[in-house]
Amino acid sequence: MTAPDATAGTPETAAPDAPNAPDLTIDGTGLLCVQLLLRLRARIAHLPAGAVVHIHTTDPAAPLDLPAWCHLTGHEYLGQVPYEATDREVYALRLTSAPVQTRPDRPWHPAPVTD
Repeated sequence: MTAPDATAGTPETAAPDAPNAPDLTIDGTGLLCVQLLLRLRARIAHLPAGAVVHIHTTDPAAPLDLPAWCHLTGHEYLGQVPYEATDREVYALRLTSAPVQTRPDRPWHPAPVTD
């Protein structure tokens, strides 16, 4: 008889076809709002629409900032992901096909629209 897998069901080990399994996991531990969003934006730039991203963060404002940023950009905020560690939280989002672009140094501000 084999021992049960202690990591089964965690976000990093979920089966690829599991609902909301991450296509990318971003470690934002220690980063606050702007730095977290800048890292997130840079890391998702190459991903296709529909990709699911898990963000590990210690930022206490993340439960407010991430849904607001998703609302601004058009990405779908999926909410908090159950995670066993107590030193950080994990949140998920699904990428849209046509996100609203934000300013390079100000992820809270939409980029100017060019004609």
